[in-house]
This record gives sequence, C-alpha cells and structure tokens, in this order.
Amino acid sequence: MTPPVNPSRSRRKLLLIAALFALPMLVAYALYYSGWRPEAVHPHGELVQPARPVADAALVLLDGKPMRFSELRGKWTLVTFSAAECLSPCERNLVKVRQVIAAQGKEAERIQSMLIVKDAGTRDWLNYAIKDYPGMRIVTGPADAVTALAREFTLPAGSPLDNLNRIYLVDPLGNFMMSYPADADPTGMRKDLARLLRISQIG
Repeated sequence: MTPPVNPSRSRRKLLLIAALFALPMLVAYALYYSGWRPEAVHPHGELVQPARPVADAALVLLDGKPMRFSELRGKWTLVTFSAAECLSPCERNLVKVRQVIAAQGKEAERIQSMLIVKDAGTRDWLNYAIKDYPGMRIVTGPADAVTALAREFTLPAGSPLDNLNRIYLVDPLGNFMMSYPADADPTGMRKDLARLLRISQIG
C-alpha cells in the first residue's frame, strides 16, 4: 500500500526548489543595487584597432644571414627600433623586454623579441651587447626595407623612425595589435602578455 502523501512536506520541497531557482536572481539584484560592478579589463598598452597585418620585409641578421619578417609568425613578438648606437632609452627598452618575457615563466617560450636597427652605423655596441639579450633577434636593412617596415608601425604619435622608443606587439598571425610608450610600466606589460597568453589559442 502506498503511504499517504504529507501535504506539508511536499509544500516544503516546492518552496525549497523555488528558493534555489530564485537565489541567483536575488543575489544579482542585491549586487546591482549595492553598486557593485565587475572590474573591467583594461590593457596597459595602447590597442591598435583594428589590428594591422604587417607586410613582409627582407631583413639581415647581425651575423649577416638573411631573414624575413614573416619568419616571426607563430609566436608573440615584441619589436623595438633603435639606431646602431643604442642609447639609454633603447637600453631601457631592451632590459624591459627581457624582464617581461622572463616573467612569463614556462610560457616565455611563446614570446620572442626583435630589435630593428634603423641605420648602418657602427655595430660595436650591438656586437658587445647581444650576449646580454639571448634569444633576441637583432636585424638591419637594406635601408629601404627598414623604412618600409617602420611605416607598418606608424601611429598618430609618429613613426618608429621618429625616435619614439616605443615597444610594439605583434601577434602570432603577424598582426600589429598593441604598442607601449617609452615610459611604459613593465608590470603592466607583463600582465597584458600573461592575459593574452592565457586566452590565446595561437602562438
């Protein structure tokens, strides 16, 4: 024989189910009217919108071997421009780039760096300093190729050839998508890259 249904027990079950469904809405209302809002994600760099594909360029490595800019695809790339005599702003950028990459830990292998030398002046400093920046590609012209490549990174603030000492970020598909001014905080750069590496399915 089936035991009789207890009306009060059934009512409690219905009320409990209703409360479970209503709870998320009540929490949402409470948060909304309390003034709480989720923190917006703001990159520390300056986004390029829309991202711009960088045209290929024929370049020359410091040891004289040829390379093309398109060879950088497949990884996130931090690009800087400098004269052959890398002065203090340039050196600070190279140190900053090295630190930002190293701070990514095991994800660091997904990032690479490139210093593009804008002129054919003395390379004594470059040959001396390269040992302090392992993994960084240092490339030169021909001059017309470097000029054309710099044009790809031109912003309202100017061209890389205007001694802006900016750092440019290129995604693994070869798109110029963010840049940082000369006084950029390396902590902010590190956070931007960590976020990109976390959400990216490429590179």
